[in-house]
Amino acid sequence: MFDLKDLYQEVIIDHSRRPRHFGKLADSNREAEGFNPLCGDRLVVALIVEDGLVRDVAFEGVGCAISTASASMMTDMVVGKAESEARALFRQFQELVTRKAPPTADELAAIEKLAALTGVRAFPARVKCATLAWHTLAAALDEQHEAVKTE
Repeated sequence: MFDLKDLYQEVIIDHSRRPRHFGKLADSNREAEGFNPLCGDRLVVALIVEDGLVRDVAFEGVGCAISTASASMMTDMVVGKAESEARALFRQFQELVTRKAPPTADELAAIEKLAALTGVRAFPARVKCATLAWHTLAAALDEQHEAVKTE
C-alpha cells in the first residue's frame, strides 16, 4: 500500500540531493544571509524583484538535508509570485510547522510539496532547519541587512 510518509521522504531527499535554484544569482537586487547557530546551517537567499514580483531567486550555502530541501522547495514556490504572495506563503508555512495541531488536508493541499516538511513540527530543533530559508527570504524581501538567526 502507498504511504504518504514515504512520498514526503522522497521529496525531501530529492530536493536535498538536487536542490533547485542553488548557486549565485547574477544581477540580484535583494539579498539576505541566514544562520542557524544550533546546527550550523548557513545560507544566502538572493532575489530579483521587479514591479512587486519575485522574478528570480537562488540560494547558496551549507545545511542539513531539511534546511537544503526547504530552501530548494521555497525557491520553486516563490518564483513568479508577487511579494505579498511570497510573504503569505511564508506565514502559512511557518504556522503549519510550528503549531501543535496537525494540518488539515486543505492546508496541506494549499502548500503543495511543502507539505513534506510539516512533519518537522514534532521535532522543535528541526523546525528551525525548515524555516531558516523562509526567514531569510522574508529578510531579503524587507531588504534587511542584518543576518537572520533562528535563535
